[in-house]
Amino acid sequence: MKIQSTLVAVAAVAAVTAAMFTQGAFAQASAPVSRAGVKAETKAAEKAGTLAPAGEATGEKAQKAEALSKSTMTRADRKATTKADAKAGKLAPAGEAAGLKADKADASAKSTTTRADRKAQTNADRKAGKLRPAGEAGDMK
Repeated sequence: MKIQSTLVAVAAVAAVTAAMFTQGAFAQASAPVSRAGVKAETKAAEKAGTLAPAGEATGEKAQKAEALSKSTMTRADRKATTKADAKAGKLAPAGEAAGLKADKADASAKSTTTRADRKAQTNADRKAGKLRPAGEAGDMK
């Protein structure tokens, strides 16, 4: 029994190995033999329009991407529009720090309340008990 199962396992390994090598032989037999043959096949496929696009986008995805990527404006039109938007201040800041720039601009804006008004409001809050204590004790509430 033990010998029969060993023989079956060896036969299975041999069959798998043979199948792997025959697939490689068939693939090599159908492939062009030389570099010139590959170039000739590629040129023929290009003329016939049957070449697959490079990259991950193939078929319908490639056609949709190509249709969306084509602009209806000329370069001169785009430049003129960008210059006009820059003069009007409509361009968004570029880069990762664009949000930080906007926050900084908001923080540096002038206050509309006077110093006297702020002092009066602080005194009123102190009398009403609305002020938080300074330091770590302020975080306890």
